[in-house]
Amino acid sequence: MTGTFSLSTITASSLPTGALLSSYHKNGTHTDCYTTEISSTVTQSQYILAFYTSTIFNIERSILKWTVAKPSTDLQAQQLADGVIDTFAAWSVEERSENQLLLADFSGRTKSWLMTVPLTAGEDHRTRLYFGSAVVPVLNARTGKSSLGFGYSALLGFHKTYSKLLLNGAVKNLEKATV
Repeated sequence: MTGTFSLSTITASSLPTGALLSSYHKNGTHTDCYTTEISSTVTQSQYILAFYTSTIFNIERSILKWTVAKPSTDLQAQQLADGVIDTFAAWSVEERSENQLLLADFSGRTKSWLMTVPLTAGEDHRTRLYFGSAVVPVLNARTGKSSLGFGYSALLGFHKTYSKLLLNGAVKNLEKATV
């Protein structure tokens, strides 16, 4: 696959059956799911590495290094992808399976989820990539109700675009690796 990918090929989707992120898909919790396909066989390990070493995510890693003292390296991204470590930058592994990874940020408020699904038919080797997240509400002491809070709610529009950019960055890394 070379040069034909665009953000328009990334679509919002419902969570697939068995998604590790499904446990957060409940009242009051924001969950989202984006998906795309790539015309090659991609392992979960390759996807994780491509995602967390993409140009756009490297910017986020730099921000985390300086704002919350959570540095990370490409080697650590590889170790996360290989299942050697369970902590990476601001995240810890909450759950992992052969084709999924669910991470929780250090505050426990946000979750990130990656999943690969092979779509092989005859000679056609494709992989569906999923990326999703959850924002867990907190109890508002003043009102007694759970909410995402003003900051999270205000940034949801940006978050949706950023999620697509992150998935796009992973695809670009995967395309480079298969050339």
